[in-house]
Amino acid sequence: MEILDASGMHFITLNEKIRELVDGGVKEIVLNNVCGHRYIGCGLGPGISFTINGVPGNDLAMFMGGCRIVVYSSVQDCVANTMDSGEIIVHGGSGDTLGHGMRGGEIYVRDNVGTRVGIHMKSYEQKKPVLVIGGCAGNFLGEYMAGGILIVLGLKRKPEQELVGRYVATGMHGGTIYIRGKVDDFQLGKEVKVFELNDGDKEILTRYIGKYCGYFNASYEDIMKQDFIKLEPYTHRPYGKLYAY
Repeated sequence: MEILDASGMHFITLNEKIRELVDGGVKEIVLNNVCGHRYIGCGLGPGISFTINGVPGNDLAMFMGGCRIVVYSSVQDCVANTMDSGEIIVHGGSGDTLGHGMRGGEIYVRDNVGTRVGIHMKSYEQKKPVLVIGGCAGNFLGEYMAGGILIVLGLKRKPEQELVGRYVATGMHGGTIYIRGKVDDFQLGKEVKVFELNDGDKEILTRYIGKYCGYFNASYEDIMKQDFIKLEPYTHRPYGKLYAY
């Protein structure tokens, strides 16, 4: 294990040091005093584990191909942009566009997330990305989503706080969104409908919510006391008529 102190270090320098350690065969890296440093873990492959103490900057784990990253704070925008595989565990909240275009791997966020989370998520061959949000989500959740699983738990929600924002699943044409609680019709995009859960859905929720509870010491029994809704698209070509002659 190697420990790096990011205090006063430019993000380029920090990432160069990380690359040197990885090229030298180091598999476990602890980053202390991280504060807005961008691009940590970008493009790195399997077998590497990061522990981040502090708030990493934009594009954490972009193009990541198998690392495991645990963040003991919140994260900024564009985390897991086009992530291929691996696991990210965030002991805090997230900014906007979390999981943009991710096509594999799993992300667990303990608290709230920003807008356009899960935009363009997609499945690729046998890969199916999973994003579990412990808190609430902003507008445009799952926008243009083409595959994968997105789960919103709404834990510790304040009385005046919306579970999800508006325009949920706008343009969605693949994948599934599970939301713990009720969502008004006016909050949903026109491309999705609410469906009842089947046994397969319950198995999915059990698996990934169980992992969430293990990571953040939450009560699985308490979470599952409330009903979930399932959102799925009713067409795989929501804008097909725009391009038909």
